[in-house]
Amino acid sequence: MQAAPATRTKRHAGRQGRRDPPGRPGARRTRIALAAGLLTAVLALSGCGGAGDDSGKSADRRAAAPAQQNGVGSGAGGAEKGAGGSAAAKKPNPSAAAHVIRTASLSVEVKSAPEAAAAARVTAEAAGGLVADEKTEQVDATRASSHVVLRVPQGEYDSVLRELSGTGKLLSRTSTAKDVTDQVVDVDSRIASQRTSVARVRKLMDRADELSDVVSLEGELSNRQAALESMLAEQASLKDRTTMATITLNLSEPEPEPRAKAVADDEDGPGFLDALSGGWHVFVTVIKWLAMALGAAAPFLAVAAVVVVLWQRLGRRSGKAGPEGE
Repeated sequence: MQAAPATRTKRHAGRQGRRDPPGRPGARRTRIALAAGLLTAVLALSGCGGAGDDSGKSADRRAAAPAQQNGVGSGAGGAEKGAGGSAAAKKPNPSAAAHVIRTASLSVEVKSAPEAAAAARVTAEAAGGLVADEKTEQVDATRASSHVVLRVPQGEYDSVLRELSGTGKLLSRTSTAKDVTDQVVDVDSRIASQRTSVARVRKLMDRADELSDVVSLEGELSNRQAALESMLAEQASLKDRTTMATITLNLSEPEPEPRAKAVADDEDGPGFLDALSGGWHVFVTVIKWLAMALGAAAPFLAVAAVVVVLWQRLGRRSGKAGPEGE
């Protein structure tokens, strides 16, 4: 009777050993369940801590929000202004890199050409320019004209042109602008290449041993150096013409109006001095004509006087001879 339970226990243990070996699905499910439980516990603990921190931070943020609203608004406005200012400051100027030759010609009628030329000279010098050429000449007894060539910086070109146009009555105005940016870039590129070529020839001269090679390289270096100097001169000319604008100013004085002057004299009427001047003019004219008539008749009067004298002498002789004969 007592051996039966032991036999059942051994059989049940054997069945369980056969049902749940270590490498079978039952043991695997147990391990997965344990791992899931541990992971849930860790997540729960971390969630509680994070929730506490988030609640504390949210409270702090809600407390600081009213004080930061004005600052944030002003800061945003300042940021926008700063962004706008920096954008305006960094905005590229299309004409900054351009190379333009500007020329203008003005014809102005002024009361006094020498005075207007002096004023134009002062205007150009005040703008940082200079007078390249100036010529003043007398047209007639009452009028003069001036021809002035001014060189002014490109930045002052418009203001100087405007000021010169307002010195008197503007008769004509012409202005031109020629873009030579491509030409400037081409000259700069050719100068860089030519300098490299000159340096290369000089290195070859340093390595040359034969006299014939040295002579040949010297000739080549001379030719390339001359070409480089010509390019440098062209570059300097372009720089001068694109840096300084040229303004040609022609100043003239108005012509007198004789008709208006005669009308004014007629309206004033003649006076005593005018009558005296006219009478003297008539008297001098009559004397001149009498003198001219006397001069014209002088030869005839001389001949007539000689004839009269001879006639009188002959008459006297004949009178004396008559009484003596009787």
